[in-house]
Amino acid sequence: MEETLDHHSPSIVTQSPDNKASLLDVSDLASMSVDELWKHRENIDAILAEKIASELDDLKKRLEILNSGPLPVARPSGKRPKVTVRKRRPYPAVLPKYRNPKKPSETWSGRGRQPRWVQIQLSSGKQLEDVLIRSSKGT
Repeated sequence: MEETLDHHSPSIVTQSPDNKASLLDVSDLASMSVDELWKHRENIDAILAEKIASELDDLKKRLEILNSGPLPVARPSGKRPKVTVRKRRPYPAVLPKYRNPKKPSETWSGRGRQPRWVQIQLSSGKQLEDVLIRSSKGT
């Protein structure tokens, strides 16, 4: 009868004294002394550190390639992709047109959402012209 391998428990590969790789079963780990287990752990830690350092170097190289600048991508349409982000157009400063008669420090330029004090003035029956700043009436 053919012998089947039972792989229900995890195993690790170890180096035997004659430098041949052999599988180390969990039952082998349980039978080892603390010193032997620490030796295996130190070996595993060293191997992991090397592999992590190697992967980190590879990732850094890939990141440098990505950050080195945009590469032109050929498109079927022949158009080049937009690689620069447009800066927002600067808007000129707008002088206030309306002033709160109850609190003169509150002003509104007439752009955007109406302030609450304007809404209150309008709901009380006043017109926007009633809160208009006099010096800007002619413009």
